[in-house]
Amino acid sequence: MSQNARKVACSPDKAIVMIVDDMQSMRMITRTALKEMGFKKFVECTNGQEALKRLRLMNINLVICDWDMPEMNGLDLLQEIRSDERLEKIPFIMLTAHSETELIHQSITAGVDSYIVKPYQPRALCLRVNSLLKDPVTLSKV
Repeated sequence: MSQNARKVACSPDKAIVMIVDDMQSMRMITRTALKEMGFKKFVECTNGQEALKRLRLMNINLVICDWDMPEMNGLDLLQEIRSDERLEKIPFIMLTAHSETELIHQSITAGVDSYIVKPYQPRALCLRVNSLLKDPVTLSKV
């Protein structure tokens, strides 16, 4: 499936964003940036295994995920999502400290929609998220 086919079809105020990171501070930073875009509904998970369970129970519109986590890392979660017929269309952003070319390539091969290296500017995250919205929002205040 091409990246262009994976878009968040609903408006930010209706979308449910899953933030997967074992560090609470990173989940909070991500959530705060997305709230500035108008997102209101969040599901937070501390590892890929927990995220996968919730993805199978809920209608998630966007996943933003760290790479390094206990139990199941971000790449494994991405591969599970892309191999699941019901989940494969969910846009997935890898938000990680890994900047190695090989790891970025692995993510692209696995079907990541965007890859952001930490530390990052909140505006950079918002721009990437906006590129995955079917109807992008104005980012003047972010």
